[in-house]
Amino acid sequence: MSQHRSLAKWFRSELEWLRIRLAHPEALFWNVLLGLVTGLITGAVIVIFRLVVEGSQAAMLPGNGENYEALPVWLRLSLPLAGALLIALIFWRFAKGTYVLGVARVMERMEYHQGHFERRELVMQFLGAAIAIVSGHSVGREGPHVHLGAASGSLLGQFLKLPNNSIRIIVVCGTAAGIAASFNTPLAGVIFALEVLALEYRIAAFMPVMLAAVSADTVSFAAFGSAPAFQVPPFQLSSLDDLLPVAVLGLLAGVVSVIYIQSLQTVAELGHRLGFFWRLTVAGALAGLFGALAPEVMGIGYDTQATLLMQQAPWLFLVTLLVFKLLATSTSIGLGIPGGTIGPALFMGAILGNLVGGLAAAVGVIDASDTSFYALLGMAAMMGASLQAPLAALTAVLELSHTPAIIMPGMLAIILAALTSREVFGKDSMFVTMLRANGLDYRTNPVIEMLRRSGVGGVMNRDFVRHAPQVRRDEAEHLLGGDGPEWILVDQDDQPTYLMPGIAVATYLAQSPDEEEIDLLAIPAERLELAPVHLEATLKEALDILESRSAEALYVQRPVAPGINRIYGVLTRARIESAYRY
Repeated sequence: MSQHRSLAKWFRSELEWLRIRLAHPEALFWNVLLGLVTGLITGAVIVIFRLVVEGSQAAMLPGNGENYEALPVWLRLSLPLAGALLIALIFWRFAKGTYVLGVARVMERMEYHQGHFERRELVMQFLGAAIAIVSGHSVGREGPHVHLGAASGSLLGQFLKLPNNSIRIIVVCGTAAGIAASFNTPLAGVIFALEVLALEYRIAAFMPVMLAAVSADTVSFAAFGSAPAFQVPPFQLSSLDDLLPVAVLGLLAGVVSVIYIQSLQTVAELGHRLGFFWRLTVAGALAGLFGALAPEVMGIGYDTQATLLMQQAPWLFLVTLLVFKLLATSTSIGLGIPGGTIGPALFMGAILGNLVGGLAAAVGVIDASDTSFYALLGMAAMMGASLQAPLAALTAVLELSHTPAIIMPGMLAIILAALTSREVFGKDSMFVTMLRANGLDYRTNPVIEMLRRSGVGGVMNRDFVRHAPQVRRDEAEHLLGGDGPEWILVDQDDQPTYLMPGIAVATYLAQSPDEEEIDLLAIPAERLELAPVHLEATLKEALDILESRSAEALYVQRPVAPGINRIYGVLTRARIESAYRY
């Protein structure tokens, strides 16, 4: 028993040391280790998610894969409605006001809540997205995977009571791991986290994210193998004439992405006029209608995408499919179905690319055998413009197809699409648009991001003593013995109330040799009004507390028992400012 207590005490001591160490922005080794663990957990969660979804589809649908086309019309009509009602029931039980999930939710938690997620969010996202995909709603799995990965990392950090700056890093690790495990695309996962979550390139943050993506991809590889998600016939640009349809494709993808983003925003804003239950009911009814008319739009649609990447489809079919996919996705996501928007963007890009490639072949600009390659370029362009993440889009389709020839034409198509969407039509990414449609704003500021990188435990001053206002001369001389503390915490009503420099007390003792009883609140000295800050807080949170409480300094504390707080250090505004100025 005593050995067990000793081990537990040692573990608590080491964990306490780790928390303070992780408060430093350059705690590389421990963040890398946390990134590895986050990646493994995320990979396992996503493997389970895919097994649930794909197993349910295999048991329910005729044949293999997403064969919703083989279902009778009445079932295609009713299945999405049943799924929406089941999701509404789950959200009624667990949501507690949380209705925005996916990548937008991750961005919101990072911007406003220091990357903290709740367990119920993970449950809601897992069950909600799985039911949405299986029941045939036009949603993707990548957004849910990102949310599951980010929430897994956040819950790990909260379980260990890590500082918030470290939790933010492992949330980014979970984000990258989610994309990596979704498609066996580790590099795209890292770049997605950098571009979408505006992560600054730093070794201390970048290496944990890389290792998280690799470890999650390893788990996915062990479960599903490493074959590329899409097979594309070999292709090589033969002349500069081949770039003309690429440029046209980029411009068209930019326009379609604008329509996609605007339709999501419009439906979301209109949907807020309805109660949540009625929103999902309408979403289920519309998804059933679109599925009955065009069953290819149901579910993620990888089977249809694979066909578009291998052969030319009829033009009328492509235009019809594009319109129905756009409508089905906008209504499902906009009305609150918990699915992803990246998969549908890839789907629509493949349709656009197939259409442009077919038209270019018809007029003799390119060879007819190369039309399917443009479907891959369309996927890249549509993803880059919709997400405003050009490098992540290029890397994703490169890793998905294992086709290096896509790099140069892909860069042209993506940049033209992204410029058309952002500069010509003034559109932000679909994630920022969805946040604003739900009454939230999202902005990045380099100074704020720098403050969020550091925890108060890494910057606080530990050279302090704590004492009541009344102190005898011999006690004061003992407190100030040797070099003396830099700061003295002065209590009132057993609570730290003022912070004063130790040198001020030493000076008063030297100038008043006959003074036996000293009142620390009466002697001439600078006294800073105090407010508490939790040991897990970032410097941004500390600065916010100083502003909101009109305080001049902070004492850093953490509860160690009910009603008992341990004070670890003190923090002045000057010390916070020096952390980011230098």
